[in-house]
Amino acid sequence: MIRRPRAGPVGVAVAILLVLLTAGAAMLLITRAGTQPERLIAGTLDPAHAAPEFTLQGSDRSPVTLARYRGKVVLLTFGFTHCAAVCPTTLATLAQARSGLGAAADAVQVVYVTVDPERDSAAHMRDYLAAFDRSFVGATGAPDTLAAVRQGYGVTAVREGTGPDYAMAHTSSIFLIDRAGALRAVMPFGHQASDFVHDVRMLLAD
Repeated sequence: MIRRPRAGPVGVAVAILLVLLTAGAAMLLITRAGTQPERLIAGTLDPAHAAPEFTLQGSDRSPVTLARYRGKVVLLTFGFTHCAAVCPTTLATLAQARSGLGAAADAVQVVYVTVDPERDSAAHMRDYLAAFDRSFVGATGAPDTLAAVRQGYGVTAVREGTGPDYAMAHTSSIFLIDRAGALRAVMPFGHQASDFVHDVRMLLAD
C-alpha cells in the first residue's frame, strides 16, 4: 500500500487560504454583477422627463399624439421623404429592429415627423413609409406647428438650396419614449437594428 504524505500545518493553511481567496473572488464577481444593472445603449436622460406632447396630422388619417400611443414604446424621429441617404437608412434600420422584436413588435410605434411640410403631405408620407413598414406613422402639419415640435425636442432643420430639389439638413437622432410617455434616451444616427432591439426590450420590461 502506498501512503500519501500528510500535509503539514503550513500546507493546510495554504490550502485553506486558496479556498477562501477563490470564494471571495467569486462573491466579488457576483456582487459586482448584482450592483451593475444592464444599461440602455442609447444616451440616457437623467432624469427622464415627460416627452413634449404635440398634435399633428397623421399619415394614417388620424391625429398623431403621444398620448395615443401610451402603453407602447415610441421611437420618434424627424426627416423628410426626399432625403437621399440618412432618412431611408434610419427607417430601414427601425423596420429591421421591429422585425427583430418578434411578438413584442406590436408594443412599439415608430413616428416619423416631417421637416419638409411643403412636399410631405400625409398621403405622400403614407405611401413612402409603407415601403419600410406599414405600421410606421408619419406626421405633418403647418410649418409653425412643426417648428414648435422641433423646438421641444431640440431638433434643427435648415433648408439647403432654392430649386425644387432642395434638401433639408436636420437632426438625425431617434428619441426613445417609454410606455408612460417619458423621454428616456436618444439614439444617434448610425446604430444597428440590434441596438434598438436591446433598448426597446429593456423599456418594455420596465
